[in-house]
Amino acid sequence: MSRKLTIDDIADLRAYERERSEFRSRVIEIKRRRRIAVGTVITMIFENRDTVRLQIQEMARVEKILTDEGIQTELDIYNPLIPERGHLCATVFIELTSDDQMREWLPRLVGIERSFVLRLADGTSVRCRPEEQHESQLTREEVTAAVHYVTFDFTPEQIESARKGSIVLECDHPAYREEILLADETVGELLADLAD
Repeated sequence: MSRKLTIDDIADLRAYERERSEFRSRVIEIKRRRRIAVGTVITMIFENRDTVRLQIQEMARVEKILTDEGIQTELDIYNPLIPERGHLCATVFIELTSDDQMREWLPRLVGIERSFVLRLADGTSVRCRPEEQHESQLTREEVTAAVHYVTFDFTPEQIESARKGSIVLECDHPAYREEILLADETVGELLADLAD
């Protein structure tokens, strides 16, 4: 069964306003468990069905998207970020707050969208790949984008290994080497994504 969202999953604006406060609070808590600071300028959020639904609902609200065609366009853009069994999907944010930082970091971080690795307790690792639909829009040779979408593809053996121990998220980009041990609550969220 696909986890992807359909038009029927997206509430119309009036219905969404009624649920918005509670739904946003719930998804903010989900995102807290799925957000990882990778060093000082990169944040990664592992997406799921709820985080993507919030994104689409908020886009529809702000842009006042009222037609099925408009909602379908948003679904087509964001559904690839919902992981299917055996996969993890994440949004990578290069969080820069000044023009000077952008001029310094964005040229240095070209290729960052291929530089994240999940190291599993048994010594194996899973390298990310750019999400295909977005790669052509975000990949440049001289300067990188501030947002990237990546996918980690797990084999059944790697899923089993992930269940048995710690997971380290590593960035091995030559200009930005960082790693972080994922918190147990984050690992729990990711294991739920990998499962049926």
